[in-house]
Amino acid sequence: MHPLDWVEEFCHYLAVERGLAPLTLEAYSQDLTGVWLNLEGQGLTGWGEVQPDALREWLASLEGQGLRPRSRARKLSALRQFYRFLVREERVAADPLQWLDSPKLDRRLPRVLSLTEVESLLAAPDPLTPLGQRDDAMLELLYATGLRISELVGLVPGQVDLRRGVVRVRGKGSKERLVPMVTRAVEKVELYLRQTRPTLVKERKTRQIFVNRFGGPLTRQGFWKILKGYSRKVGLTEDLSPHILRHSFATHLLWHGADLHALQLMLGHANISTTQIYTHLHASRLREIHQQAHPRA
Repeated sequence: MHPLDWVEEFCHYLAVERGLAPLTLEAYSQDLTGVWLNLEGQGLTGWGEVQPDALREWLASLEGQGLRPRSRARKLSALRQFYRFLVREERVAADPLQWLDSPKLDRRLPRVLSLTEVESLLAAPDPLTPLGQRDDAMLELLYATGLRISELVGLVPGQVDLRRGVVRVRGKGSKERLVPMVTRAVEKVELYLRQTRPTLVKERKTRQIFVNRFGGPLTRQGFWKILKGYSRKVGLTEDLSPHILRHSFATHLLWHGADLHALQLMLGHANISTTQIYTHLHASRLREIHQQAHPRA
């Protein structure tokens, strides 16, 4: 069996057993293919021959290409998972990565909007126009729930319970979670569904709740452009992304006393360590308030 066939088999396992998205699978495949091409260039003929020194040479080549530590760590993480799979399936006798350290990462805190900036952004769409009413509902829902952009544009009517005020989200790994909505988001989504969506969809049979001007499904790229337009309109940074609104949702909840475990459930994080980055943001905010308010600061 060719070494790249094992990569294909691993990606099939990730799709079937873990339900990973196609884009994630493609990233795994590309990363592992790149690893093998480097190892093959070192004269290796199979994954079972790989030793730590060969992997260190591969990592050094990535650094030489200018890849940042975070990108190198991501590729190494993919390789670790791949070797765990190979060992479990008894394709190789041992994991050569067990004594290999990951590149050291600077812990970067995500960018977060202030409450004033969020209010300014949410007030930017004109709800008296059809597309403005759609955008008004989307932005309000995104900030109310902290959904990922793919989750937002993929929503279908059966996932949104306006009576109970909750969204049933299918997130990473096909895991479902329930996320509450605030009253304002419920009202704006309900208004959009009643007034605007039928005029945009017309005779088309689009399942997604949020549609483009032609009545077809709104894409992630389409929403990104919409968000950037409103960001420029209200004078926010041009690098504003949907994920910054997700970070802002999480951080603002913590500022107002939300429980970390509840936040983990709402964000759909498999591991609470992922959610804990927001406690660092919370601590930074407390220090800022302390410096502004303490008489001896």
